[in-house]
Amino acid sequence: MSMERVRQAYASVADLYIELFGTREQVDPDDLALICRHLAGRPGKVLDLGCGPGHLTDYLRSSGVDATGIDVVPEFVAHARATYPSGNYRLGSLGDLDVADHSVAGILAWYSLIHLPPERLDGVLTTFRRALAPSGRLVLGLFSGDEVDAFDHKVMTAYRWPVDEIAARLARAGFTEVERLERPDGGAHRPHFAIAAVTIDG
Repeated sequence: MSMERVRQAYASVADLYIELFGTREQVDPDDLALICRHLAGRPGKVLDLGCGPGHLTDYLRSSGVDATGIDVVPEFVAHARATYPSGNYRLGSLGDLDVADHSVAGILAWYSLIHLPPERLDGVLTTFRRALAPSGRLVLGLFSGDEVDAFDHKVMTAYRWPVDEIAARLARAGFTEVERLERPDGGAHRPHFAIAAVTIDG
């Protein structure tokens, strides 16, 4: 699945997506707390990859983080720049990061990997590992399932992942898991999880 298809799909529903998901108040407080625990209070730059409307980038910045939001959808980047004018937002792809090796302190990929075909995940995690400095932090949010499984997301095909499978793939890419937060099906929301990891130095 190409980034161009993802861009087109989200561009076609950008206004509705912003209305439904575009503020920090629409994020569970436990999720915000986990993001802050692992990405705030650390020197260096943090990338919010697939930042969407920019609300989590702004949340990180309000927590003292030098955060930059990056998204492939121009409508999201334009909204973020207009809504949070003091922030730093730019167009870009999470699989092709234009940053120097080991130059960022943290990466947030909050549901921005859900449309990535499973065979491409390891390559993207390796790219994240390349970008992160020693002891860098990575925080992911994904939909959970008993096996790797495609499903009909409202925007386009997405994937569920077992949390242990993600932990194993992170380990192969050079990360150590430090925290996970699992949330079962709440009726209105699919089961999902967050996982935080640190780069293995050396």
